[in-house]
Amino acid sequence: MINHYENVSLNLPRVYPITDTHLSGLSHAEQVARLIEGGASLIQLRDKHAAPREFYLEAAAALKIARANNARLIINDRVDIALALKADGVHLGQTDMPAAAARRLLGKEAIIGFSSHNLAQARLACALPVDYLAFGPIFQTSTKENPDPFTGLDELRELGTIKGSLPLVAIGGITLQNAVEVLRAGADAVAVIAGLLADSPSIAENLNKMLSLTSVVPNPSSRS
Repeated sequence: MINHYENVSLNLPRVYPITDTHLSGLSHAEQVARLIEGGASLIQLRDKHAAPREFYLEAAAALKIARANNARLIINDRVDIALALKADGVHLGQTDMPAAAARRLLGKEAIIGFSSHNLAQARLACALPVDYLAFGPIFQTSTKENPDPFTGLDELRELGTIKGSLPLVAIGGITLQNAVEVLRAGADAVAVIAGLLADSPSIAENLNKMLSLTSVVPNPSSRS
């Protein structure tokens, strides 16, 4: 399907960190600070357990740190919180607010990402008014409750041939050991949670290592 939506100006980094307070044992703000120290320029705040007010307050603190360091902050699921805080955008799942409705609320300058878990979903998502498409889990993952079946690299390669110019973010079970392989299979970026956060004292070091390792793979989707 052809997407006639004109994407926002998005310099998609090779590594796209996602926060997790349970895994890291740290607040979203502290995770953002450590990720920025490690070189992050685009970070997603994800919290499936916090009450809306709690997540709003945590996101506000994290956004303040991101703004002070010229990093972009994406809110997972919660279009209302992204709108209220004037965050840089939102990441939507299959059961969240429709992408077109989120676009109307957030405006044409907001970054909107969208999750897909198989090729059928991904094909449909390519026609939505979104700025990047997340696909996975590529490998088995422990950071999501009731995860979808993992797709593997073959489906990722196939999606790379049909997505057109829409940037593709691979997610699920991605580590320092397999990130380059995933990028070479067709992903423009890798979204990483446990591979960065599980050892919380080393978050900045972990991200710096992964950015250095993945920098050898050309990134055709980056544009300023």
